[in-house]
Amino acid sequence: MSEPVEITPEVSLTKKQKLIKEAKSIGIILVIVFSFRSVFFEPFRIPSGSMIPTLMIGDFILVNKFSYGFKVPFSDFSMFNINLNPIYLFGESTPERGDVIVFKFPEEPSVNYIKRVIGLPGDTVEIRNKTVFINDVEIGTKEIAGDEIMDDMDDKFKSSNLKFFESTLGNKTHLMQTDNDNFYKVDYKKTVIPAGKYFVLGDNRDSSADSRFWGFVPHENLKGRALFVWFSLILPSSENNFKFRPWRIGTPII
Repeated sequence: MSEPVEITPEVSLTKKQKLIKEAKSIGIILVIVFSFRSVFFEPFRIPSGSMIPTLMIGDFILVNKFSYGFKVPFSDFSMFNINLNPIYLFGESTPERGDVIVFKFPEEPSVNYIKRVIGLPGDTVEIRNKTVFINDVEIGTKEIAGDEIMDDMDDKFKSSNLKFFESTLGNKTHLMQTDNDNFYKVDYKKTVIPAGKYFVLGDNRDSSADSRFWGFVPHENLKGRALFVWFSLILPSSENNFKFRPWRIGTPII
């Protein structure tokens, strides 16, 4: 004869226990998601026109967070008065001239900025009549037609007297623009960039708050390198009409 099998009655979870279990599951998922964003890739939205024509207002971009080294998750966290410096596990490196980087704004680290790296530590940088010189060598520029750029541009800039250029910096060729009616910051005295810091500019040279105004970007403020545009949309406002740019999806950021 077979021995009797003891059946343990199922114990149903209380409503409170179910909520705790679900909260733990959601918490684990959120930690994984935000850890991935902190270390690997993170999406950002472009809120201003400082990087036109490379990036338009309303572009959504993806940033490679390990371009300059693999960091401990959340080690570069910034919010309110909290500002942590990243802890690199391996592969720490420096940006190249021409890289488009996202970084913590030195004057307010909880705010993210995006600009182009123009000068590296130890370089001499100078601007004369809007022309940039690195180590006493002029950055090459070639004027181009801007009709296609103007069609894509945000409405608030279309009335400006703009000129468009191809600029070669290191091994990268990118687009930039100037405003012929803006002479506010045409010069920058010759300066040596300190160790561990970078000189950055916006591609929309006459409408960008950058190193000309607030100084250099410390290496510890780097968040990552911009990769490509994955979406582009402007909602209607007092400055811009509704604009959806599906043709910009997948545009590499160079």
